[in-house]
Amino acid sequence: MGILAWILLGLIAGAIAKAIYPGHQGGGIFATIGLGILGALLGGYLGQVFFGSGGAAAASAGALTIPSIFFAVLGAIILIFLWGLITRRTVA
Repeated sequence: MGILAWILLGLIAGAIAKAIYPGHQGGGIFATIGLGILGALLGGYLGQVFFGSGGAAAASAGALTIPSIFFAVLGAIILIFLWGLITRRTVA
């Protein structure tokens, strides 16, 4: 695939994940792309481990297919959730 496919998959997955996940998530376009790319890696890995899915393998390879976008969005949502847990501020 190539770096452009990774960037495009990252942009699509990151934008969809931010639209689905409730609440405010900071970051601009580069944070969205990075979130989507990391989400594709995480979603692809978890999909392969739990489902043995070819769509999950495509997500970790950066392919632009519907199953790969699905797994990339799931991975990005997981990352948004984890980032929220890490950066949660307590009110004193």
